[in-house]
Amino acid sequence: CARIKQFKFLKRSQMKSCYVFTDKNLAHLQEIIATKFKKVEIFKIIPDENDKNNLINSNEKEFFLKFIDKFDEVKAKSDFVIVLGCESFSVFGKNELNLKLARNLNTPIFDENATELRALNPNSKLLITDKIDEILNYQAQIVTPFKFQSLLLKRAKAASKTVVLPESDDERILKAAHIVLEKGAAKIILLGLESEISKKAAALRLNLSEAKVINPAQNELTDEFAKKIYELRKHKGVDEVKANTLAKDKIYFATMLIHEGIADALVSGATMSTADTIRPALQIIKTKPNVSVVSGAFFMALEEEILLFADCAVTPNPSADELASITLSSAQTASAFGLSPKIAMLSYSTADSGSGEDVEFVKEAAKKALELDANLKVAAPIQFDAAIEPSVASKKMPNSDVAGNANVFIFPNLNCGNICYKAVQRSANALAVGPILQGLKKPVNDLSRGCLVEDVVNTILISAIQAGE
Repeated sequence: CARIKQFKFLKRSQMKSCYVFTDKNLAHLQEIIATKFKKVEIFKIIPDENDKNNLINSNEKEFFLKFIDKFDEVKAKSDFVIVLGCESFSVFGKNELNLKLARNLNTPIFDENATELRALNPNSKLLITDKIDEILNYQAQIVTPFKFQSLLLKRAKAASKTVVLPESDDERILKAAHIVLEKGAAKIILLGLESEISKKAAALRLNLSEAKVINPAQNELTDEFAKKIYELRKHKGVDEVKANTLAKDKIYFATMLIHEGIADALVSGATMSTADTIRPALQIIKTKPNVSVVSGAFFMALEEEILLFADCAVTPNPSADELASITLSSAQTASAFGLSPKIAMLSYSTADSGSGEDVEFVKEAAKKALELDANLKVAAPIQFDAAIEPSVASKKMPNSDVAGNANVFIFPNLNCGNICYKAVQRSANALAVGPILQGLKKPVNDLSRGCLVEDVVNTILISAIQAGE
């Protein structure tokens, strides 16, 4: 089986679950399970016509999110859940859809054709055991991209924070706001003219009635923000006239909403550069203690695990001190989202196998990172294959508890990081969530100008979760 990571915020109760394709052995299975668990529920997968249309029209996300949510509701009220699979339909083979469902619900599968009850891993389909006690106590720990998105949604709902979106002139932002509001994942503030936003929303058939709309150019906060910007920036030569201009600028106004606690997080970048998004935050919100540089991380949701890549968005050529700061920030981000950070500081050399200026640079940065936090688990320098694959790690860095099991990957510069995350995103069909800006005192997150609506939604969820930490 491939390596599997489990999020701290995904802590599982003692409740167990299993998955069977049909009811062939259901009565026998129920009888055995009832002797070991008090409250046993059956969760039957029954796709309706809308579910079938979602799959036929390649909208797998909505299909799987629906059944993940329903399954979680049943789990919360049960000691053990038996999931009963559905009949195949459309282009799906007899068991293909059920196998996908089992992976997303994180349940072992019972072999319905075996003479004895046996469980299969939902990902590798390898036989695990034919001992019923072991089967019932077995729990896979797979986190799929759909499961990851479901968990982000649940955590954002629980945080109940307000996110400001300054780019209401972009329809992707409005569509994302509609989705977030519809799901109750966060409160939304849109910046712009209410009449224009309402007109666009109507044309796009969006419901933005629950969003608060503020016009930065004319409202009761602008004068107050201008005075505060002047006080915050006068030592840098900003006069009152300039402060008044900045207070009416949508990104500065949004940043002041965060600074003053009127909003909890900011998401921007669909129509402006990363520098435009970050500059006001650096000037007004500023960085956390012991953080020398802002960096951009991505959660990479692979088929069955979550990794963190940094810096992939902000700092082109960090110094050793800055790379150490990026490492610390990345560890904090991983921890905040439930990963126990095992950090690989990447190079073209593993341990002492190579030498050169670039290798020494990573060694020095690793030393400085451990000076910032001696408890960090770091492997450095290390090649990507040795960082992620146990068999390679056993040969190249055999005495490391990080090598072969890394989940946080620190790239030596932006060139490497940006290329790698995009290569993994496109070639491995991974879900890339980010960039998540690290190191600021309050959450301000950047979007790519080529972002999709789904990217905006995920960034809003991430920002709301960050604000709740």
